[in-house]
Amino acid sequence: MMQIKDWLGQQLKAAIGSRTGVKTRRWLGLGSAQVANHELDHIPVPGDVVVYFSDVLNKSYQLEQWLPTLEKLHETRRVVLVFRKIPTMRHFRKLTDLPKIFVRRLDDLVNLYDFNNFKLCLYVNNGVANFQSLSASRPVHVHINHGESDKLSMVSNQAKAYDRILVAGPAAVERHRSVLLDFDLNRLIPIGRPQLDTRFDSVLPPFPGRTVMYAPTWEGENDANNYTSMDLFGEGIIEALVALPNTRVIYKPHPRISRSTTPAIAQAHERIREILEERTAAGGHHLIAELENILALFGDVDALVTDVSSVGLDFLYLHPEKPLILTDRRDDLEKLNREVPVSRACPVLSESTREQLLTGLSLLLDSSGTGERLQMRKFYFGDRERGSSTNAFIEAVGKLIDERAVLLRYYEFHGQGADSGEID
Repeated sequence: MMQIKDWLGQQLKAAIGSRTGVKTRRWLGLGSAQVANHELDHIPVPGDVVVYFSDVLNKSYQLEQWLPTLEKLHETRRVVLVFRKIPTMRHFRKLTDLPKIFVRRLDDLVNLYDFNNFKLCLYVNNGVANFQSLSASRPVHVHINHGESDKLSMVSNQAKAYDRILVAGPAAVERHRSVLLDFDLNRLIPIGRPQLDTRFDSVLPPFPGRTVMYAPTWEGENDANNYTSMDLFGEGIIEALVALPNTRVIYKPHPRISRSTTPAIAQAHERIREILEERTAAGGHHLIAELENILALFGDVDALVTDVSSVGLDFLYLHPEKPLILTDRRDDLEKLNREVPVSRACPVLSESTREQLLTGLSLLLDSSGTGERLQMRKFYFGDRERGSSTNAFIEAVGKLIDERAVLLRYYEFHGQGADSGEID
């Protein structure tokens, strides 16, 4: 009986402490309740590297792909994951044993950083709350992003806020040079793509024929960042693929497509699901792969149809010998070739090429073009072998930590202090 009372008491306390509970208490004239149920002060957290992630659960994929690399880094430099949303932290409990801490209030974040001796902070996106973490002056602040692509969102003036930016290779350096004014390119450190060093076991059953994946991206935060093919070509691509003989189709949408509130995207997603389910019920071997790790699928995929995103470049890096088809919703090949260099090395599906490409899809999927794709692979990722990027990442982190330690000793020796804001 006492356990039930204790449980009810805890539930009531949580309810009246929530935002809804506070509003209800005020409406009833009962006064306010404290929303924050904890505060941090003088909490020792052993760690060298903070991985700061302030975003909501539906953006967790941005950090998930870094987990194997961060776990490897943790072997030599202690890593702590810092979250600002409790559902997000609880999600990562199931994915990694890396130490985690949830910090809701800005004051608590400041106290956490002030009391501990974190040496470097990593950021996988440009979340607005990143700037709260960036206020700490002693650690090195390093942006590592969550992919390598030619999307407009990959480069912004926000890059100037970080001490260093780890990028994949020459293409990213050129992207920053051509887009940003008054930006120091020395802040960029090419390391390749560590996420692609992880090797995954096959998750698909054997299939004697050809396997083709359609992996569209989502519609972006605004029209300028909209690169999806779903609303324009999605259903047509799937219909053309399932019509090919001895072909297995894998539909791998971006994680945010299934939650899209854009009617045309949601309708295309449901229609594609229906087509593949009907064909599979009729004896096909197609797969709707919404939850599977895309990198684990790549090994069994013979060709890829995708949009401007990191997916196509990841496939290019891992399998430059396999055909890659890109889409262009704006139907401007000249602009696409200029802004998305990989488009020069593969067929492009657009409004003006739709009929020609979809009717001749079988030939395109069997075409070579390996030489051009190998050149593009080098442009995007440098001349690296698979497995070397993780080492480059760990070495870069170690070097930045060591350099900052020397700089801090210099400032402390001269009595200036790191908190003066003079360390860049």
